[in-house]
Amino acid sequence: MISRSTLLHLRVPFSFFLLPIFIFAVSLSPQAAGWRVALAFFVLHFLLYPASNGYNSYYDKDEDSIGGLEKPPPVSRELWRVSLLLDGVALLLGALLGWVFVAGLFLYGLVSKLYSHDKVRLKKYPLLSWLLASTFQGAFTFLMTYQAVNAVPLHALSAPSVWVAALLSTAFLGGSYPMTQVYQHAEDTRRGDRTLSRLLGIRGTFVFAATAFLFTAAGFWWFFQQYYSGWYFLWFLACLTPGLVHFLLWAVRVWRSSAAADFHGAMRLNWLTSAGMNVFFVVLGVLVRMGV
Repeated sequence: MISRSTLLHLRVPFSFFLLPIFIFAVSLSPQAAGWRVALAFFVLHFLLYPASNGYNSYYDKDEDSIGGLEKPPPVSRELWRVSLLLDGVALLLGALLGWVFVAGLFLYGLVSKLYSHDKVRLKKYPLLSWLLASTFQGAFTFLMTYQAVNAVPLHALSAPSVWVAALLSTAFLGGSYPMTQVYQHAEDTRRGDRTLSRLLGIRGTFVFAATAFLFTAAGFWWFFQQYYSGWYFLWFLACLTPGLVHFLLWAVRVWRSSAAADFHGAMRLNWLTSAGMNVFFVVLGVLVRMGV
């Protein structure tokens, strides 16, 4: 039996925060097969992401709150073994979707391990870790998903509407990523990890996230105008409104006291924005298929 500590550190519910990228790729897919979508979803969200979470937790050995886990229990060697096992199963099942998907899974898993492994620990390099995390969880996952569910050759990913959507995925995650670090400054300082949020400071992290969102929103507006319908952007804003309202109210509290930059505020922001984006991309997929 797998211990409770190991199961908690796999943080399967945390995969919900990365689900928007998957749904975005599926929503724009012209020939997605149902079984391919279901298998890709399972491999990514129940194998690859939990394996990455568990591996990172094993090397981080956090004592304070981490994403999706307010009070992380002590880790054991079992967590390391289970994480590698999940990676292996992901590669085996991923083979049913083709060698390109398997290569993508392997590369994603490798980078996620280098992110926190004590011999490399990319996490301690603020700009590099931010760029890698936002790229692999954003554009790379978008393209990997799009290729797998449509079973298209690699050159199909060079279509402008595809790679622009991939870049928008990275932009969205790149803007929100430092917000997942804003409550971990004390823990990161003890470990010697200089994350982007530590580099920016607490207030600077909020300013960065707000600025990044404005540029990302402008990018989505242009994308819809260029390839689909401009009025899709209204749906985009409507679905993100709850998250934006929370962000602004939270920012006001943080400006009054930096202690307000806590785990609960960050998780609430993640849930609201992820839920909003998930709803929007589901709606987008329906609208695209209806040709509205």
